[in-house]
Amino acid sequence: MSSKEPGYTYLFTNHLGLLLIAFISVFSSSMGQSFFIGLFQVDISESLGITAGQFGTAYAAVTLVSAGALMYFGPKVDWMSPRVFALAILTGLMLGIILLTSTDLFWLGLLGLGLMRFNGQGMFGHLGNTLAGREFKIARGRALSLVSLGYPSGEIALPLLVTLLLTLMTWQQVWWLLGAFWCFIWLLLFSLAPWPESPIKLSKAERKQGPRPLRDRRFLLLLPLIMALPIISTGLMIYQAHLTVDLGASVSAYALALTGLGVARIFGALFVGPKIDRYGSVVTTRLFILPFALALVLAPVIGGSAGLITLMTLSGLVVGFQEPVVNSLLVSIWGSQNLGRVRATLQSAMVFGTAISPALLGYLIDYGVHFQVIIWGMLAYLCVAWVVAQVVLVELGREQQVS
Repeated sequence: MSSKEPGYTYLFTNHLGLLLIAFISVFSSSMGQSFFIGLFQVDISESLGITAGQFGTAYAAVTLVSAGALMYFGPKVDWMSPRVFALAILTGLMLGIILLTSTDLFWLGLLGLGLMRFNGQGMFGHLGNTLAGREFKIARGRALSLVSLGYPSGEIALPLLVTLLLTLMTWQQVWWLLGAFWCFIWLLLFSLAPWPESPIKLSKAERKQGPRPLRDRRFLLLLPLIMALPIISTGLMIYQAHLTVDLGASVSAYALALTGLGVARIFGALFVGPKIDRYGSVVTTRLFILPFALALVLAPVIGGSAGLITLMTLSGLVVGFQEPVVNSLLVSIWGSQNLGRVRATLQSAMVFGTAISPALLGYLIDYGVHFQVIIWGMLAYLCVAWVVAQVVLVELGREQQVS
């Protein structure tokens, strides 16, 4: 490979506007992410007159509904104007904020929460990653890596900002202020940014003829591997207290481990982009999950604070790898023109998987299963998923060699 391979500087110099659109789309997904809504859980519950348990049930319900809606609406990014698509998402997100913050009626509040989950966590992230995977033909891996930094950027910046704002105003006013800020940023993008044209023009009949991932053997064989990290890391996060106690770690060690996770995630995203561009999606898909497998081995063996920090840091590294690697692989198999349809199906499946994970782990913990044993079970699932995925990756590698 030539040493003159286009790098990050090339992207900033030639495609800064498009990068900003995709990055801010992913960053905007923070408004519907669990980490952000969780900052207001007590306030929302009190406003709607529900308990924490009822909030959790309602939250799981709207998350599952939004996953189904994403499977239906997500593919439309393949033929709609990106600017119109973004405007529709922004409108839905703002409507969700208005409903959630201006009513004490449970069902209206639930609708607002659902709109925020669907348009924020679901559609904005979907739009940003689809644009990066579809529009960048050169240095696609690097572009996907840069855009994926929108996730940790929101996780780092927004909790600190919200904590400060809550000392100055009510929780509703915080939402309104942030909503106004998002509208301002997006109005600038709508007015000034170089938006790409509608990707393809399709009739209704042609739209139905696209790939059907859930009927595609390749998608089904890859799905367990792609879902492994979200499913496992969700369980680790939800039951962090049990994890910390069973590993014999301190509470302060968990706080340090979260910092390590955030730093490693950023490093992982920036590191993996050039590797995708150099070695391709097949090679990187084979290798990207291996540090997480190592983490699942080391955590129970080392134990204590060191084991916990190792587990969280290596998982953060692989979280940084996953989004660019997986999106690049989807383009390799189904083409950039179908990325929206395939991503929407994948995201929906992952949401369903992450909804089931906490319930399953909760039952295991209730039955007294030690977290070390749970981690070994996670490792076994990961190994089986990796082996199953090789069937598709080997075939794809051979096809690429022939072509």
